[in-house]
Amino acid sequence: MPSDNEAIIHRLYEEAWNKRKLEALNELVSPSHALHGPNFSGSSIGPEAYKLQVAQFVRAFPDLRWEIEETISEKDKVVVIWTFTGTHKGEYRGVAPTNKKVTVDGITVHHITDGKIMDSYAIWDTWGMMKEFGVVPALGKPRNAAAR
Repeated sequence: MPSDNEAIIHRLYEEAWNKRKLEALNELVSPSHALHGPNFSGSSIGPEAYKLQVAQFVRAFPDLRWEIEETISEKDKVVVIWTFTGTHKGEYRGVAPTNKKVTVDGITVHHITDGKIMDSYAIWDTWGMMKEFGVVPALGKPRNAAAR
């Protein structure tokens, strides 16, 4: 049975991201919410900043779809292991549209207080996404390795 905090997170991904109901962010995200991660730039405080992130992704990937693979909850934290898919139809971080379908894995840790998401720490496979776009080369073959 998912916790109340997990239900909040499921609403975030399903309503705001997948259904594009950005007004849900006003209910789910604290006015002081901070979005942290190596892939974010500029101000990322509050629901309006979160809405801008959603809009940026939707412009780049109009068919964007998020799938929650797993959640792990402990006290006021919910860890989400997720995958998003989408077709690169708009500019994303300086990369012109490639019309390529991408699948990107990531993890976000959400801190929740009094029914609102206070902080989100996100990291995803940016290198893999750029490789799928065809703008960076694939890494070489790994050397043989043995477990100890």
